[in-house]
Amino acid sequence: MNWAGNVTFAAAELVRPSSVEQLQDLMSDRRRVRALGSGHSFNPIADTDGTLVSLENMPGEVEVDPAGRRAWVPAGATYGRICPELHAEGWALANLASVPHVTVAGACATGTHGSGRSNPGLAAAVSALELVRPGGELETVTSADADFAGSVVALGAVGIALRMQLELEPAYDVVQEVFLDVPLDAVLDDLEVVLGVGDSVSLFTNWATPETFGQVWVKRRVPVGEPTASTRSLRDLVGGRPAPAAVHPVPGADPAAATDQLGVPGAWHERLPHFRADAVPSAGAELQSEWLVPAGLGADAVGRIAAIAPALAPLVLVSEVRAVAADEPWLSPAWQRDSVALHFTWRPDPDAVADLLPMVEETLSPFDPRPHWGKLAATGPDALRQAYPRLRDFRELADRVDPERVLSNPFVDRCLGRRDSLDR
Repeated sequence: MNWAGNVTFAAAELVRPSSVEQLQDLMSDRRRVRALGSGHSFNPIADTDGTLVSLENMPGEVEVDPAGRRAWVPAGATYGRICPELHAEGWALANLASVPHVTVAGACATGTHGSGRSNPGLAAAVSALELVRPGGELETVTSADADFAGSVVALGAVGIALRMQLELEPAYDVVQEVFLDVPLDAVLDDLEVVLGVGDSVSLFTNWATPETFGQVWVKRRVPVGEPTASTRSLRDLVGGRPAPAAVHPVPGADPAAATDQLGVPGAWHERLPHFRADAVPSAGAELQSEWLVPAGLGADAVGRIAAIAPALAPLVLVSEVRAVAADEPWLSPAWQRDSVALHFTWRPDPDAVADLLPMVEETLSPFDPRPHWGKLAATGPDALRQAYPRLRDFRELADRVDPERVLSNPFVDRCLGRRDSLDR
């Protein structure tokens, strides 16, 4: 099963190779293969009726190149593993997702992102990747290659990543503050400014009280070991009150699972995620959906969602609004446009959520939404082609490197609009 328990894998076998040669042999020998990351996707993107491959036993170390400000990392490692190692050598990544439990390859392949008007998705940090192709060939794709922009956010359809090279910057600290009961109308009046009041800003609501965002998390970078400088406060801008104690994004959940708040500086990898790497992230028992809309339409999109709050509130544990900077991977939800992401953490009721998704998508349809590849959506192939202008180019790339569709599955085929059936 996946992390949420809503997808039961149909694989005939689960294999954990412990060498590159074993993985190459496996890839050249099996009819259907899919890579399994942390299982944090909420749809069948990782499923297969053939062989499911876990990279957890593969050898690999974090190899930092200080002169090039880059590091090779094992693709199957989680951010929770690699980030402390990078920090120990004085380096950092520009941004992280809210959950550090996901693997580097899985997060990048599905277009996962963090928050910040200047922060693109996690795949934007990738400058090269080492892949095992369907025939077992080992190949390195770099940012200089024509296929690179189609090979990082790739839905697992062009190869199984062994290593990924990430761009680095010097380590930094982050302070995290939370504001409570921030008026929604005041935020929407100047959403882009609000989302830029920190290096990373997240607006949380469960839509039970749609007139306010119950929590707003503001994360700001500070130099390591230096006092925090005062900045314009969110409270001064739109109201709300500082949280007097630590909170959890999901109302009522134990704040011990969340990263430290209250303005106490800490290492980048201990503040940029919302959740601690050694704790259960988010609610634990949940489902998730997310759509990204152009930044200039974000306020109107959030306002339209607020208008259907009575339908949402019974199923929403928490909803999050964030900014994501434009980037270049073909299948990135923020491809070539600054975006506002509307995220929904649902109660674990798959049927009820499935019934509600068309309403959410219809509400967002005037705003050119792009669904997150690893989360629940009702978007069909035709709508996906409109949302992702380079989807046809990606399909041509996938067909070229994997003509026998060894790495495909019904979910990927449906997303790519492959109307002919697979030979099962």
